[in-house]
Amino acid sequence: MKQALSVLVLFLLIVALILNQALPADAAKKAVKKKGVSQEFLDDITTKVDNLTKKIYEKELYTPNDANQLIGLKLQLDEQMDILSEASFAPLYFKIGNIYRLRGQEKEAISCYQTILENFSETAYGPKARDILTEMGVEIRVPVETPEDEEDSFSDEEF
Repeated sequence: MKQALSVLVLFLLIVALILNQALPADAAKKAVKKKGVSQEFLDDITTKVDNLTKKIYEKELYTPNDANQLIGLKLQLDEQMDILSEASFAPLYFKIGNIYRLRGQEKEAISCYQTILENFSETAYGPKARDILTEMGVEIRVPVETPEDEEDSFSDEEF
């Protein structure tokens, strides 16, 4: 009986230790999702994007390492967008899009500008992205309201 009780206590202790290790990580992930991305993340990625932008405008040598860093920054930003879309991402997408455009990588630039239009059109970067896409010859389609849509929007209102 004592041996069975000892094994049970040991088993419960192991389960408690495992849960204790897993819960803080889960809690941290949930806190990030609730709170949004950290200011540290935004500052870090902004600094890196700004440094790459300076290289473009100063016509410095753009190394393969710089190109890899740009790809990594875009992937990090896309990953964060999958978790939570924040308006603070708009300037980052805009700057990354400008870097791609100035380097002649139009497909990647278009992707960045379209992300702005799809997710952040209400920010100051929405019209800027639209203008650049128009200059690049990209056809921008805006959903057109049909008369049925207008009826639905007025049907609940009283005049």
